[in-house]
Amino acid sequence: MANQFTIRDVLYMYINARIAYDRFIGIGGNPEQARNAVALLMWLDQCNISAIQHLPQLSPMAIDMVAAEANSVLNCLRASVPVVPAIPVISVLCQDGDVDPRFFAFHQDLVVVPDILDGVGLLIFDNHLNKLLRRYQTGLVGNPPELMAVYNCLHMVVPEDCRSMFITFSKGVPIDHEEIFDYFRL
Repeated sequence: MANQFTIRDVLYMYINARIAYDRFIGIGGNPEQARNAVALLMWLDQCNISAIQHLPQLSPMAIDMVAAEANSVLNCLRASVPVVPAIPVISVLCQDGDVDPRFFAFHQDLVVVPDILDGVGLLIFDNHLNKLLRRYQTGLVGNPPELMAVYNCLHMVVPEDCRSMFITFSKGVPIDHEEIFDYFRL
């Protein structure tokens, strides 16, 4: 059986996302727009484009601009023909990657912000769970059952055009074709 993560583990894995969310909310941002902006930045992080880690150092005005840019990107991507507006602040945050409006238009079908919001985002943006995490951070005082519960992630369906597989076989140990099928069926 694969390693199972607890809610606490997942919250720690995404601590930068929660810090970014708290920063958006701390300047008086709209919670829905803050969640959308953080989810978009998390998606960029999954694409190995680090942007979310720079948010805590930004001024409130720059944070507000990131939220506005991220939400306008998401609104434009919902259109049948995406025309993404200029995103100067997000582009600067993504110093390590080549991110401009064309990047989002090109990857329109891969932007999985709703999957993030409905998956791990349910934990990241849950104020109660994050208060518990801060209160019982070390685990020495106690471990509330909400934090110790096993995290069951939602499995997202990846479009067929985006799927790939690499298989290698050892010449020393023959594998029955049923073992291969069983492996990929589970």
